[in-house]
Amino acid sequence: MDAQQAAGEIDERGWTILPSVIAQHSVEALKAEVETQMTAASSPFGSNDFLGTRTRRLFNLLARGDAFADVPLLPAVLDVVDTVLDTDCLLSSLTAVEMHPGETNQPFHADDGSIPLPRPHPAYTCTAIWALTDFTLENGATRLVPGSHARDTIPRKGDRPAFVQAEMQAGSVLLYHGSLWHGGAANRSDGRRLGIIANYCAGFLRQEECQLLALPAERVRSFPHRLQRLVGYSTYRGLLGHVDQQDPQIRLDPTQQTRMVWDRIRS
Repeated sequence: MDAQQAAGEIDERGWTILPSVIAQHSVEALKAEVETQMTAASSPFGSNDFLGTRTRRLFNLLARGDAFADVPLLPAVLDVVDTVLDTDCLLSSLTAVEMHPGETNQPFHADDGSIPLPRPHPAYTCTAIWALTDFTLENGATRLVPGSHARDTIPRKGDRPAFVQAEMQAGSVLLYHGSLWHGGAANRSDGRRLGIIANYCAGFLRQEECQLLALPAERVRSFPHRLQRLVGYSTYRGLLGHVDQQDPQIRLDPTQQTRMVWDRIRS
């Protein structure tokens, strides 16, 4: 499936799955790094049904290890995100999620539920869930409500819509429209379900995690150019996010050539 086909599925039903697009050695390296960083951070279980009382999360992954820097840039995924949003999109958050046996169903929700715009609307956020273990019916594969991204509401407490579950093998990626109703399922297995969630947003939106404060500039200088722009050292269409009429990219590299909106306007 190419990026256009995948984006078409997201537009039509709300999601798509890219099977086995992550190299096995990368899956194993990321699993090990997540375990190391969760132990170092003493990541706790969540405090309610939404966060999951048997689920641990590790936020701000780009600040925690070099192994995570490749995640937002995986071409098979980023090409789809660029098609759904556009190439001026931003990385909104990068989080590891580890669901343990005994976890219950997460309430249905939409990732763009905090955006106060009339619904339905075009995709302003797009989420990619990386499966670092198999996602199965037994261990809590994400529940998805087909076509719900086209509804005029977000889920309400107690809603019980018909759903399917995103079963996929480790190394696969689930991509979905930010308005899609979804939620983790109960883990009835005797093993954990581990994944990384990369949330992208349109370049004119505020990010979930404030990347410019969460990431030291010295660390961002070591990132590839596209990742620097994804975390916020960029402008949207040469205007939004500028600093004194300049692209923030020059704060990392003063020799960087940028083209602002004023340079493109002709009388």
